[in-house]
Amino acid sequence: MKKNFSFTGTNHKPERQVEMIKHDINKYVAREHRKDLPEGADFWDFDCKCGATADSAVVITVKDFSKKIDEVFAAKNDSVYVEINAKPGLRNRKAKPENI
Repeated sequence: MKKNFSFTGTNHKPERQVEMIKHDINKYVAREHRKDLPEGADFWDFDCKCGATADSAVVITVKDFSKKIDEVFAAKNDSVYVEINAKPGLRNRKAKPENI
């Protein structure tokens, strides 16, 4: 998902619009988690970017979306750019010790 969310232009106050944006992002991530994993994958991993524009977007984790959106809103920007790409992830498994 690559999307620009506007803080203005709707029938809601900007503070409420921020909460709606966060809710939409959480819904999208939950929807991606429900998809079936490909063969050999252990979990869904996400490549995320967030910022005032696509050019100024920085790499973040899914957990940091709320904080980053609040920062962009506090900086008096009109919109926030969000990019989330789901990819299958593999866990690093510890090697089993050999029996002596």
